[in-house]
Amino acid sequence: MRVAILGAGPAGLYLAILLKKTNPAHEITVTERNPPDATFGWGVVFSQETLGALRDADYQTYQEITDTFARWDAIDIRYRGELLRSRGHGFAAIARKRLLAILQARCRELGVHLCFESDVVDPVGFGAGADLVVAADGVRSLLREHHATAFGPTVVPQGGKYAWFGTHLVLDAFTFLFRQTEYGLFQVHSYPFDEDTSTFIVECPEPTWQAAGLDTMSEVDSIAFCEDLFAADLRGHKLLSNRSTWQSFLRVHNKTWRHGNVVLLGDAAHTAHFSIGSGTKLAMEDAVALANSFVRYKDVPSALVDYEAQRQPVVARFQQAADDSADYFRRVSHHTHLEPVRFAFNLLTRSGRIGHAELAVRDPVFTDRVDGLLGGRQVAPPPAFAPCRLGELVLTNRIARTGPANGAGLVYSEFVAVRADGRVSPDTPVLDGDRDGWAARVASAHAEGAKFALCLGHAGARGSSRPAVDGIDLPLPDGWPVLAASAVRYGPGQAVPRPMNGVDLAEVLAAFTSGAELAADAGVDLLELDLAHGYLLAGFLSPLTNHRTDEYGGDPVARLRYPLAVVDAVRTVWQQPLSVCLTVDDWHRKGLGLDDGVRIAGCLAEHGVGLIRVSAGQTVAECQPEYRRRFLTGAAD
Repeated sequence: MRVAILGAGPAGLYLAILLKKTNPAHEITVTERNPPDATFGWGVVFSQETLGALRDADYQTYQEITDTFARWDAIDIRYRGELLRSRGHGFAAIARKRLLAILQARCRELGVHLCFESDVVDPVGFGAGADLVVAADGVRSLLREHHATAFGPTVVPQGGKYAWFGTHLVLDAFTFLFRQTEYGLFQVHSYPFDEDTSTFIVECPEPTWQAAGLDTMSEVDSIAFCEDLFAADLRGHKLLSNRSTWQSFLRVHNKTWRHGNVVLLGDAAHTAHFSIGSGTKLAMEDAVALANSFVRYKDVPSALVDYEAQRQPVVARFQQAADDSADYFRRVSHHTHLEPVRFAFNLLTRSGRIGHAELAVRDPVFTDRVDGLLGGRQVAPPPAFAPCRLGELVLTNRIARTGPANGAGLVYSEFVAVRADGRVSPDTPVLDGDRDGWAARVASAHAEGAKFALCLGHAGARGSSRPAVDGIDLPLPDGWPVLAASAVRYGPGQAVPRPMNGVDLAEVLAAFTSGAELAADAGVDLLELDLAHGYLLAGFLSPLTNHRTDEYGGDPVARLRYPLAVVDAVRTVWQQPLSVCLTVDDWHRKGLGLDDGVRIAGCLAEHGVGLIRVSAGQTVAECQPEYRRRFLTGAAD
C-alpha cells in the first residue's frame, strides 16, 4: 500500500511508524513544510492510560519516550495566597521537540521516507497515485479545507486568549495560578516536561486581555507584563518565547473524518482545549486506532469506516470534557468568592472526568477536607427512591398527588396547569380551585417532615397532546384549542395555536395569580412557575416562537415583558420563596443561547425570583439536544 501523509507532527509520524511496522512493504511518505528541528509549543502531557496504548503499539518508541519523561502525581492550586495540593493524578510529560526527534528517528529506522521543508501549496496533486492519503496537517489543515464540503468542518474560537510560554522554573506538580488584577482575572496552566524547563500558559477572558492592553502590545512587552504579573510565582525566572503570541484556541469538529481515500488524523479531525492537556494524546491514539483498522481490514474503504466508528465516540467524550473545562476557565472569575478548598474542588471536577467518587480514590485526604467543609460525609438516601442529596436537602420527582414523602426533604409536584386549556394532555392536573385537596397533599408532606413545592404553568403550543405513554407530543384526535405567543405550531401534526390577544393575556395572568393565592392558602412552601419546555410563558422569551409586533414581541426586553408581568402579579399574593424553571438555552442556532439565559435569570432575580431551576431545549421540536453525563450542570453553574 502506498501512503501519503501530510504533516510530520506526532500523529503523522506515529501513524507512519505503526503502518510500516505492520507491513514493511508499505511505501510511506511523510511531507512537512517545516524543517525537522522546528517545533512550536513546549511540553506535551500523557496520562497513564495513553502510555499503556503506546506501549502496546510500539514498545521501542514507548521506551525511548518514557526514558526522558518528567513524572508527577500532584496538582497544585495557588489561589488567594494559599497552596492546595491534590495527589494521585499520575501525569508524565516530554518536550515536544524531543518527542518529534524520537518519532523521526524511528521512522527513518523503519524505512519511512521523510520529506521536510516541502510546502504543499496546491492540494489537488498531493498524494496522486497513493492508496491512502492522510491529512495530519493540523488545525488549519490544507487537505481538510480542500475537501470541506465532504468533511463538514466547524472551526470556532473557544475559551479566552492565551499565550504559550516556557520557563526554567522547574515545577514538581501540574500547577494552576490565579491572579486578580484591575483588568480582571488571569490564570496560568503550568507543568514540568524535562529536567530544567516547564510549560507556562497564561490565559484570560478576551475583555480582560483587551482591558490590559495586551491586544496592542508587542511580544516583548506582553512577556514583560506576564513576568511582572506572576513574578512571585516565577521566583526570579524569566519567561521563554517560541512564537509565544496571544491567540484563541480553535475548536475543530468534523461531521466525518473520511472522504474517498483521504482520512483526517489528529488536530485536522478534532481538537480538545489545552486545559485538559489531551491534544497530542488524542492524535497519537488516532494513529493507533487507524493502524489497527488496517490490521482488521485489508482494503482502504473498510479500514476507514472502522477507524471512524472506533474513534469518533471516544473523541466526542473527550471534546465534551474539554468544552466543559474551557467553559469553566472562561467563567472562573464567578467562583472567586469561594473559600480555597471549595474553589480547588470545583476546579478539579470541572470537566466531569473526575467526580467526587473518583477524587476520593485518588486523594482521600483532600476529599476528606472537602467533606468536612460541607458538613460531613453524605448519608445514603432511602433505597426505594434513591433521590440525590444536595447538602442536607433531598429532592425527589415524586408526584405530589400520590402518597407520602417517604423521607424526602422537598416534594416537587408535577406540572400543574393553571387552566384547563393549559394542560399538556388530558391527564395533566389542573389547579381548579380545589383548595382542600391541595391542602391535604401539602399536609401529608408536612406530616412526614417534608416541604412541598407546587409547579404552575400553561402548556401553550404543546397542549392538547396525547398522554406521554402514547408518545411525546402526539396531537389528540379531538383536542382543545391552544394558545401561544404567536401562531407557531410546536411540532409536526400539532395544532397551530391562536396568538394571544389582550383578553387572553389578562385572563392567563389572572389564572396564575389565582393559582398563587390558592397555593398560599393551602400552605405550599415553594411555588415554581414554568418558563421552560416550550410551554406558554417560555414561548414569549424565544425569537423562535415569539413573532409578535406589539409591546410583547421584538427585542429581548419586549419578549421578556409578559413573563415578568406574570411574575410581578404572582409576587403580589405570594410572599414565600418563588422559583422559576427556565429555558436558558434553546439548543438551536437561531434561538436563545446561554448568555441570554443568564441575562433573563438576572431580570427574574430583580423581580423577586429566588431560585432558577435550569432547563434547556424543547422550545421547538427541532432543537438539537446535548443530553450527556452531568446534563445541564455547566449551564446551572
